[in-house]
Amino acid sequence: MWMCIAAFLLWTESVGCTEKANTSELIEYTAVDFYEKLHSGKMMFTYFKNKVSPTVSLFLVELEKSAEVLQDYGVLVGMVNCNKELVRTYCTDERLLHTAFLFRGGKEFLGFDLDTVFDVNSIVSEVLFTILREEVKYVHTDADLLAMEKAARGHKDIVLGYVSSLGTQEHRSMMETAYVYGSKYQFILITGGPVLKHLGGNESSHSSQVWFLHCRVQSGFMTSVTSERCPLTLMRKPLSILSLHSFLQLMEAPLVSEVYNDPSVVPPPQFPYQQTPQVFLFSRPATKHLDLDTATTLAWRLRGIALLLLVHRQSPAVKTPDEYNAAYRLPEKSLEMKYMTLHNLDEVLELFTIHEKSGEEEVEDEEEDEGLEDDDSDLGTLDDDIVVSVYKNRGSFLDMDSITQPTSDNIHTTLAQSNLTVALFYLKWDAVSMAFLSSFIEVAERLTDSEVDNVQMIAVDCGEWTDLCAGQAGGSLPVLFQPITAFPSVLVLRPQESAQHYKGMLGSEPLHRFIMLSFPASPALLSTQEEVTSFLQEVPHPELAGYMPSRVLGLFNTQTHAGVPVFTEAAKSLRGEVLTGVLTDGLAEKWAIEHTVDLPAVLAFPPWRTHSHPSKLPAFSSAEELLTHINTALIHPMPELTVENLPSFLSLGKALLLLFVGEEEDEIGRRQNQALVEEMRRVVELGEGRMERYVACWIHLGHTPAGMSVLGSYLGTMPPLPALVLTHLPSGGEIYQYPPNTPIVTPFVLQWLQRIEDGTESTAGILGEDSWPSAVEFYDFLKVMDTQERSSPQQQAPDLEEEDVDMEEENLENDLLVEDAADSSNASPADDTLTDHSEL
Repeated sequence: MWMCIAAFLLWTESVGCTEKANTSELIEYTAVDFYEKLHSGKMMFTYFKNKVSPTVSLFLVELEKSAEVLQDYGVLVGMVNCNKELVRTYCTDERLLHTAFLFRGGKEFLGFDLDTVFDVNSIVSEVLFTILREEVKYVHTDADLLAMEKAARGHKDIVLGYVSSLGTQEHRSMMETAYVYGSKYQFILITGGPVLKHLGGNESSHSSQVWFLHCRVQSGFMTSVTSERCPLTLMRKPLSILSLHSFLQLMEAPLVSEVYNDPSVVPPPQFPYQQTPQVFLFSRPATKHLDLDTATTLAWRLRGIALLLLVHRQSPAVKTPDEYNAAYRLPEKSLEMKYMTLHNLDEVLELFTIHEKSGEEEVEDEEEDEGLEDDDSDLGTLDDDIVVSVYKNRGSFLDMDSITQPTSDNIHTTLAQSNLTVALFYLKWDAVSMAFLSSFIEVAERLTDSEVDNVQMIAVDCGEWTDLCAGQAGGSLPVLFQPITAFPSVLVLRPQESAQHYKGMLGSEPLHRFIMLSFPASPALLSTQEEVTSFLQEVPHPELAGYMPSRVLGLFNTQTHAGVPVFTEAAKSLRGEVLTGVLTDGLAEKWAIEHTVDLPAVLAFPPWRTHSHPSKLPAFSSAEELLTHINTALIHPMPELTVENLPSFLSLGKALLLLFVGEEEDEIGRRQNQALVEEMRRVVELGEGRMERYVACWIHLGHTPAGMSVLGSYLGTMPPLPALVLTHLPSGGEIYQYPPNTPIVTPFVLQWLQRIEDGTESTAGILGEDSWPSAVEFYDFLKVMDTQERSSPQQQAPDLEEEDVDMEEENLENDLLVEDAADSSNASPADDTLTDHSEL
């Protein structure tokens, strides 16, 4: 029977806990279906949907995940759409819109506020906790626990679990296990307090724990317990369904097993104890009873850690020399037996617990060395994922062998060693810098493994090498680059060329792609049709297989044409992002005829266009103008907005005309979404010049789930899909929503945009002005950065050497003069004051 239960638990762990998302068991009831299921007596967990807010939308996603898990426990999970079906009370009372209900025996059993059933773990744990409320006890005091122990004495063992809060993964593991083992053990749940203190647990650690209380009189070697308290055993592994199942199986193992063979021929433990060490003690006939008592005492102390076997030496099969009185075997070395001579039982206990104690001491020593006076509760308030990651790993050291760390003395020598150097400038106290440093090292290791040897990766800590990060090094040697003012920053450095800034996403994959696209010549001189075909159709390196970069071709009469240097300057600015090539002479004339253009000409080949129909760029007089034409030509007329490309669209400074579409359930839904995207493309085409002020794009909430929260934050509630929104206007933070009940067709959309421009359309919301303060004072990076920006050079002088101050002040003044001259034409009165960090 227990093999069947084990199989069930293993299936639940691998199936239930991964929320088999491929098929949904969530039922959408009609009113008739709901009452029919209700009166059938089945257990039902149901939500009555009316108005859909961002909170409700997220809950529905988790509700669908929980449907198949709860089905395994006999609970039907469903939803009633109150906009289509009317169920009295539940669809008419707005106070119930934030509540999900459990029905049992044809009646409402309990209501759950959505704040308590916010994800699949909380849904499953809370529902099972409610179902098992008579079987799983919740004790508050040590007196309550003592009463439970007395009641269970001689009948049942107790499984007591501590979880820091209800609705967690650990709580769910306890409830799912209790559902299966509830008839065999008495399950008790606590969330701290005096009971935890009695058990020796630490409430401030926030780590869940489980104890097994041996209250049932055991057969064999355990005599009746004389103490009023039941002996207990702590589970030492993290709480999960599998670890708890294995632990309960281990509690069922014989306390002491007697064997008459030599330990070397005793087979390793079989399922379900195969991961448990074995300890052998030797017994002699003259001291049989004393040896048995000793083994029993030690077995209780090793309960949950190792299996104890008593070897009878009088058996001829026992060949172990008399000098040894104990032996042990570890599961990872099941064929290796270790023999030893014990003087007391503590030596065995220490053997199997020393690694646990040393691990705890290392953590304590680390905290003392760092002088941390706060407890782990602060980590719960560090709500920025990057900050949390860096803070938790503050004691870890990155392996920087794959990158070079230059100094002011050897920077010029280092740069001369390669034709392509990728340099990261970072600050150790900056969370984003340290997070990206890990990705930077990952890219360096990947380049080494793929034997890309014509690039070197270097990293500079600007907190240590301030002069190097200011672009100054080596005394009278030339300036390397403009001072670094933002962290982290990545520059691509080539001998005798200006530094190129990396402007992509701070992740390993985008950076790696950028580096690989930086190798080809920019522009590449193409002299044959075969070279052109290869340029347009093949990836420049096997590492880029599957990725289709944009390409740009320049067509000129001769290599000495005045437009070639301008095109070359623009091409160098596009290295790492766009592949560029040049055609001249007869080949250029042939291409000009095929594509009906006059020389000189520039053709753009974005991935979404065919090679036979490139974009023809307008005439240009400067590299800046050409870059503008190229960037415009490479933008998809109706691009899909993702997390990765959002910054590039925002950088255009245009308003976003966003179409939100939901995830398709079938082919019909996919076609409907595609038709909407095509209709918006017609809006762009027919709108002509007036659409230049907008970036029309669409978000697929299935491809980019974050879009759901974005849409909800824009409008304050989740509207029906599809939804069309105009936002991020250069003139202000207004948000406009296309009328939900109006078909999204070109004439109506253009009329709506005209009303917005005329000022007759009402706003649907305003972009938030919220700042992003640090949740913990000691880790407020933005405050530090703002303070430094507002400080004058004189205020920072005490931290620097006198000569460094003079040199940096002189450089700073020169840089400011250059920047003022370049930016004076674009400056506005608002630019004179330093603004605080805002939402964007």
